[in-house]
Amino acid sequence: MSNKYKLLLLSILFDGVGMLSFTIPFIGEFSDIIWAPLSAFLIYKMYGGILGKGVGIISFVEEIGIFGTDFLPTFTLTWIYKYLTKKEK
Repeated sequence: MSNKYKLLLLSILFDGVGMLSFTIPFIGEFSDIIWAPLSAFLIYKMYGGILGKGVGIISFVEEIGIFGTDFLPTFTLTWIYKYLTKKEK
């Protein structure tokens, strides 16, 4: 399996972890405090460079839920952007 598809699987997994906060009332909101910086770090490490830095910031803000965007699959959307929109190999 190529690195491209490993990133896709990890992206789907990490988006799933981010969605878990919806399943546990009250505890879920607290878990976002831990998950937000971790997701920002992971997405930066996975995608690197300017893309990783920019999306890391977006991921942090999205996961902390400031604008009601906690439901967005940021990791998977980043993969789509990188490999389908920009068509990197």
